[in-house]
Amino acid sequence: MSRPFRLALPSKGRMHAPAVALARDAGIEVEINGRALYSHCSQWDIEVLFARSDDIPTWVSDGAVEAAVAGRNQLVEAGSEALELVPLGFGRCRLELAVANDSPVRRAADLDGGRVATAYPATTGGFFREAGIDVQVVAIHGSVELAPRLDAAEAICDLVSSGETLRSNGLRAIETVLESEAVLLARPGLDSGRQAIARSLATVMESVIAARDKRYLMLNSHDDSLETVIGLLPGLESPTVLPLARSGMHAVHAVVDRHQVVELLGPLRAARASSILALPIENLVP
Repeated sequence: MSRPFRLALPSKGRMHAPAVALARDAGIEVEINGRALYSHCSQWDIEVLFARSDDIPTWVSDGAVEAAVAGRNQLVEAGSEALELVPLGFGRCRLELAVANDSPVRRAADLDGGRVATAYPATTGGFFREAGIDVQVVAIHGSVELAPRLDAAEAICDLVSSGETLRSNGLRAIETVLESEAVLLARPGLDSGRQAIARSLATVMESVIAARDKRYLMLNSHDDSLETVIGLLPGLESPTVLPLARSGMHAVHAVVDRHQVVELLGPLRAARASSILALPIENLVP
């Protein structure tokens, strides 16, 4: 390959920190050094570049980078043909239609002939065209929530996480246009070598995400209560049971949900389990 495989990450905003953390957990050495906009990972031979989130789909489409982390909403708005490899589980939000609390509008169809203000005109326009609803899409960047109050539009279409911003501005959601979260993207048409890197990157990131809410549980059990102990464990698959050097006892290993560990400790002790150890998992490929 003429140059290293390039991966773009958000340079700022709410997706920057979790994207960098995920890259590091996946073995990509990302160094944040002042104003530097790129970093090289020797282990993967990957060049990491930092860019504005809204620019990342364009970088992927133009071939400037082979893969990237961006929001699904940004991908759709840009009309990018980039391939979505893995949902990453952070940056979750919704593109919602919303109207003033005292508006008679109850559903998207009620906006026929009206105006909708949004910072996502392509996605919003596509939604209404597909639904056969005739609206005027008003492109606004910043303070979209003020549009109904200023009589600039009958509704808005904006990103919502908790919905608190809508409520604080006297608005209520009426319909979800798009569900979004951070995703790993790849440029279509990669050669075989770069495709292999993209697939490996997707597999490792997926394994990191799968492992975060799991724990590796190890314990010892007396043979006369072994079936009871095994019955308590809701692992991914059947627990691993190994004989110990001490007769009459077995070691039991299982992967369980993180929140289940606290719930299991009491019942396991009651079943005479001992030497109970719960460990975090770095990578998990189910």
